[in-house]
Amino acid sequence: MGQFFEEIPSSQISWIKQQKVFWVATAPLAEDGHVNVSPKGYDQTFHIVDSQRVWYEDLSGSGTETIAHLRENRRITILFVAFEGPPKLVRLFGKGTVHEFGTPEYEEFVPIEKRLAGSRAVIVVDVHKVGTSCGFSIPFFDYRCERMKHVTMGATFELKDIAHEASCSNIPEGQPKPKGQGLKHYWELNNLKSIDGLPALESAHNSEVGFIREEWEGNREKDDESIGRNRKVEKKEEIAKAVVKGEDGRDDRMVIGFILGLLASAVVIGLRRALEARGMVVP
Repeated sequence: MGQFFEEIPSSQISWIKQQKVFWVATAPLAEDGHVNVSPKGYDQTFHIVDSQRVWYEDLSGSGTETIAHLRENRRITILFVAFEGPPKLVRLFGKGTVHEFGTPEYEEFVPIEKRLAGSRAVIVVDVHKVGTSCGFSIPFFDYRCERMKHVTMGATFELKDIAHEASCSNIPEGQPKPKGQGLKHYWELNNLKSIDGLPALESAHNSEVGFIREEWEGNREKDDESIGRNRKVEKKEEIAKAVVKGEDGRDDRMVIGFILGLLASAVVIGLRRALEARGMVVP
């Protein structure tokens, strides 16, 4: 049975904090506007302030529907799904507020030195209703690891911004600076309007606040798919090892070899007797 609450029940808070992914749904007011649903990930990006306020760090993307819709009407729903343990769905209904990168409000939630690479805003949600329901049809999924491609790409763009700022340091004040090709330029190209034309980012792309990122050791060309493939190989190896390992960890390959030898001998003896019964001479 579904239940509704006016705030997040204390019994659900610890469960919500354990989830690895959540979904955000928003919509414009126009009847022909596009309803948006966005999946969100990365550990420690979703935070619960209290039973009626939550916030999450919004990372850069090719679109900016959530921000645009919140600018227009503030309506937002956040969904959490149980992929392990008892089935459960939790929805947080609320009103959202956007704080863009480079604003004092943003830095109150995410100090510049602690932000994830590619972070463009903080979305604060004042929760006015919470719904829980069964989720009986949701399958089980096992969590493997985080995909690092997004933050690696964000860091790569931010390093371009840092290099651009350094190259412009000798330009006299008052003279126009050439545009960079980093994250702020990406925001300007892709994140100023929704697909329905609603305004989204307002200031982050022009912010004077710089990025702090001295280096980045990630490799987005191999850190995701190769990890997935390697985990599959490791799983196969674990299964193979489990076949020859006893529950107490001892190596049972000799025992298995002995048993297979007995089975093979029994087969040979059985064939010999069958042939002899038919009068055939077996050497």
